[in-house]
Amino acid sequence: MRSMLFVPGDSERKLEKGFGAGADVIIVDLEDSVAPQNKATAREIAARFIIERRGQTSPAIYIRVNDLSTGLTDEDLAALVPAKPHGIMLPKSNSGQDVQHLSAKLRVHEAESGLTDGTIKILPIITETPAGALAAATYAGASTRLAGVTWGAEDLSAAIGARAARDEHGRYTDVFRFARTMTILAAGAAEVAAIDTVFPNFRDMAAFSAECAEAERDGFTGKMAIHPNQVPVINKAFTPSIEAVRQSAAIVAAFEAAGNPGVVGIDGKMYDRPHLRLAERLLARAKAAGISG
Repeated sequence: MRSMLFVPGDSERKLEKGFGAGADVIIVDLEDSVAPQNKATAREIAARFIIERRGQTSPAIYIRVNDLSTGLTDEDLAALVPAKPHGIMLPKSNSGQDVQHLSAKLRVHEAESGLTDGTIKILPIITETPAGALAAATYAGASTRLAGVTWGAEDLSAAIGARAARDEHGRYTDVFRFARTMTILAAGAAEVAAIDTVFPNFRDMAAFSAECAEAERDGFTGKMAIHPNQVPVINKAFTPSIEAVRQSAAIVAAFEAAGNPGVVGIDGKMYDRPHLRLAERLLARAKAAGISG
């Protein structure tokens, strides 16, 4: 999951365009981008669109449902689970317990739709509430459905009364850097993908590209997009280079050839077990992206 593109569920035109953008995952949105009076219509349009094109699309399909506190989640699931999405994005998740709650609901809807238990994965947005940001450690072991974790700044801004999430230089302020950091650590603890949040100014591609590079450097394995033009930039930033793949393959091969010791030497440089783990992770990402050394 390098690129995840949000597409409003109530617009067939935008769904059509989104599914052709080259994203690894399309997030069909029933939440923020859909007005309250359009929720029912969005469910109908999204379900019909996904069912009609289910065998013709290459991106994975996730549905961003309305959060558990709204009372709309069950209606979202009832309408969209029969369309057999790959996953559900859970907004405003307060803890691993919310993932377990959603998992229980999915179990019922999967059974009613003839799907195998556990088929549909869950990707929670874990920092949109203060409680969620402080509960990042609770996602480890919460559910086998957990595919990754991601974060958001806009709802957290509203929840805490912050006038802005970034300073005059475009950098996140301390509270939001904390939320970002906790997301990376939560993903590492749960051994799932860490997905970076959206970059709202889709016209500033230079700043967006720089943010993608920083996210990949820091341990994120993908990023969410709000515009199709952002997708190629994300895919490039989060696809390991051929040189990096070859270097990682050499490290793995050296450890295997030496009988998996604590440290190996390659061209006069020493590599220990953390280097091996990093190399294995990069090779796994490369394989998922269809890249080999």
